[in-house]
Amino acid sequence: MDESRAPATAPATAPAPQAGAGLDRRAELSEFLRTRRARLKPEDVGLPDFGRHRRVPGLRREELAQLAGVSVAYYTRLEQGNGRNVSAEVLDAIARALRLTDAEHAHLTHLAKPKQLKKKPAARAQQVRGPLRHLLDAMDGVPAYVVGRRAEILAWNRMASAVFGDWAELPPEERNWARLVFLRPAYRELFVDWEQKAIDIVAALRMDAGCYPDDPRLSALVGELSVKSEDFRRLWAQHDVKDKSHGIKRFRHPLVGELALQFESFKLTDGSDQSLVTYHAEPDSASAEALRLLASWGADATRAARTTP
Repeated sequence: MDESRAPATAPATAPAPQAGAGLDRRAELSEFLRTRRARLKPEDVGLPDFGRHRRVPGLRREELAQLAGVSVAYYTRLEQGNGRNVSAEVLDAIARALRLTDAEHAHLTHLAKPKQLKKKPAARAQQVRGPLRHLLDAMDGVPAYVVGRRAEILAWNRMASAVFGDWAELPPEERNWARLVFLRPAYRELFVDWEQKAIDIVAALRMDAGCYPDDPRLSALVGELSVKSEDFRRLWAQHDVKDKSHGIKRFRHPLVGELALQFESFKLTDGSDQSLVTYHAEPDSASAEALRLLASWGADATRAARTTP
């Protein structure tokens, strides 16, 4: 099959979703498969490369179909966004052929087989249980917050305010990691590796888009960020998804300087699509001492941190 004129990836200036219109699941499925195929080379998957000139990067459709054990016509229909009646076994085979991660495999399934998803009122306002708020308050000395769908920051404790700034000063709609990272320049200064934080946020939004393509608030957020941020458009066009549950973030804090904090993200099992995120420093490290200093300053640290992010 001649793919010489087919784009390998979504263009960086792809039209933004219209507010309230929802995301096009067929287009999402098509571009996700195209971008996953484009990142593979024949030698990556044990296929011979006979040196033929490739007009598009990555594997050809017929090569991917061969690896997955399906016909070229069948795979082509799927890559064109037609996931109707595709079996879980075929999706598994395609995921293996594309070398998908667990998060990417789940995303593919959400896009191709939406009928398997339990219907949820995606646009309903998210609420944090009272006991969980009490837990946040009890985590003295540990910056912690609860994040929900669309990267919305739903609840946080005093130490989170000391590190990230007082989100209570922001309107509720602005308490959103995507808005903060892409639309507020001061957060580029707060995160030492801003690019990685931006990648993580977009990857999480992509996961949400697979689960809730009809969420009007999500499509409105994506549309707004696509218009206002060139960086967001660039990262959104890559169709990367991942589920990052732990790692290290480095910060430039206005009061205590550089911080290296390990984060842990715990998904709640109550069906709320919320996660509890905590940060801590290595014992006896300079960052641990800096956190203790922030805790001792209390409200003064929170007020000072407001002025930066």
